[in-house]
Amino acid sequence: MSSQPPPPTPSYILRSHTSSISSISWSNDDERLYSGDTSGKVVVTSTRTRRAISIWNPHTDLVLGIQEWDNFVITQGRDNKLHVWDQVREMPASTSIGGSANLPGLPTPALRYSMDINAINFCRFSLLSGTASSSQPAGGKQALLGLPNLVDSSTVDIWSLPDQARMHAAIGQEIKKSIFSENPGGRNNSGIVMSMHLYRASSTSISSQNLRILLAYEDGSVVLREYTQGEKPSIESQGWVELWKSKIHVESIMAMAVSPSNEFALTVSADHIIGYYDLTSDDVPIGGPGVVHRTKHAGNSSVAIHHDGRICAVGGWDGKIRLYSTKTFKALGTLKYHKSSIQCLGLPNIVQPQPNCSVPQASSKDAGTSNDEDPSLSDDEWSAEDLSERNRWLVAGSKDNRVSVWLLMDFKKPKPAFKRKDGLLDCIKHT
Repeated sequence: MSSQPPPPTPSYILRSHTSSISSISWSNDDERLYSGDTSGKVVVTSTRTRRAISIWNPHTDLVLGIQEWDNFVITQGRDNKLHVWDQVREMPASTSIGGSANLPGLPTPALRYSMDINAINFCRFSLLSGTASSSQPAGGKQALLGLPNLVDSSTVDIWSLPDQARMHAAIGQEIKKSIFSENPGGRNNSGIVMSMHLYRASSTSISSQNLRILLAYEDGSVVLREYTQGEKPSIESQGWVELWKSKIHVESIMAMAVSPSNEFALTVSADHIIGYYDLTSDDVPIGGPGVVHRTKHAGNSSVAIHHDGRICAVGGWDGKIRLYSTKTFKALGTLKYHKSSIQCLGLPNIVQPQPNCSVPQASSKDAGTSNDEDPSLSDDEWSAEDLSERNRWLVAGSKDNRVSVWLLMDFKKPKPAFKRKDGLLDCIKHT
């Protein structure tokens, strides 16, 4: 009788925090990993050495979001502040392989500017990088930033960076009627905004790439809105058309993730449902495009989608990470290490060739206090296999103050190179 394989364990454990992890983000080139905690501390970790290259406290309260933008880093906190910092790219000598992980003197990013925001509803910002106008060529140091409204947490404002000008105000606000009417309106009845995603509609024509925003609400509903007035600023949701509204959760939406291609979105809640929303179809059924996928596990707090859009990871209050196919929502496996809730998940951005594998590896290394890597390998001597492995990392931040790094495998089943038909071998292309 064959023995069962050992359960998968994290490849690395990062112990740079002393408070619950609240935010995880990868750098644009996957060379750095950003993690924030409930004390307001942010740690920048090299993904090559698994050592911190910068540690500082940008906020006095919980870190809601971190993201790179061009040569800057944006941090958002529950202290009602959003800061824009210079990136820290150079690695101090103490972070090199063989150096101490606890030496002081790590560089602190320089603060560029700050914004006063409304963080009462724990909603992370949404960044649309590139240019503030779709008619301008991409690549400029401009961006659009979605944030909860400064006064009404059930609506959203969109700001332009770096000039910090408010382009659209109170998106989602209902049209006001006479105060003597039965329902004067003015406030969204869906509750406060829990999550948002700002993007442009896919189109072959740049002029028709209208701005869209996907909003998840406190009452469990998801709404997609599109702006139809070009690049003109707006107030009180004027010019924003509701394309659809879907409500499939019975509890507040805890997290929402959108595929890198903006083709679909997933939501999780305190219930046992994973919500799937098609963002590309023009034929929207009554009640919206939301599709219910029931799981056997209630209490989910985070969700992330793999860069190829085929696999998603869901973090639970029980400390487990569950992997699903985004096509069939068949369970692919469970990763168990943390003893407390999985607060956030992060997957890399860059697509690289991947070898075919089936399960997470079972090796474990503690990157918090020691490093057993071969000192003969420098940062610049990473092989193609090393880079490919990094592209298959899944990073999880937990309430137990730890960040775990898992090596995911390719769940795609390769088709046979040849198939016998009528006594002949017919070549079949790999997909």
